[in-house]
Amino acid sequence: MTALRTPRLELVPLTSSMVEAVLLGRREEAERLASARMPERWPNPELVERAFAMSVERVRADSGACLWGARVMIAGEKSDRRVVGSIVFRGEPDEEGIAEIAYGVEEQSQGQGYATEAVGASVAWALDHPVVKAVQAATFAWHRASVRVLEKVGMTIVGLRDHETMGEMVVYERRLMP
Repeated sequence: MTALRTPRLELVPLTSSMVEAVLLGRREEAERLASARMPERWPNPELVERAFAMSVERVRADSGACLWGARVMIAGEKSDRRVVGSIVFRGEPDEEGIAEIAYGVEEQSQGQGYATEAVGASVAWALDHPVVKAVQAATFAWHRASVRVLEKVGMTIVGLRDHETMGEMVVYERRLMP
């Protein structure tokens, strides 16, 4: 998997070594592997739990499936490269050709359009794969920033889903046109 570039970001593929460094709290190693400075509160336990709902052992055993399409958002130039967030897919596309995307931008970099830029590029990348028929994302209706990102990248509401602890989520989708 190669890096994707947007006007302001480099979307660098996550490797099992990077994920392991993040999950095990080895910040210097994670920064070296990403070739970028990590934000003060990144990686943090909340982000790790949301982005990597899997064990180090599972990533080691099947990194190709676990990290399919997963990338770190990096902003800045050579001397000032910094991680501003991440894009993950919930594994490889399912048997119906649906890939589910999730993303997060660290607190200091929110509100600057990084999520829209990265999600748009990642959705286009996924839809360019022959097995992918659609990309979905789920968010809460009250999470206006996330809703705006999904709408800006051309996703539309296709249904609802229950979150195990927080209630109803809205499912958005962008599908290939037949």
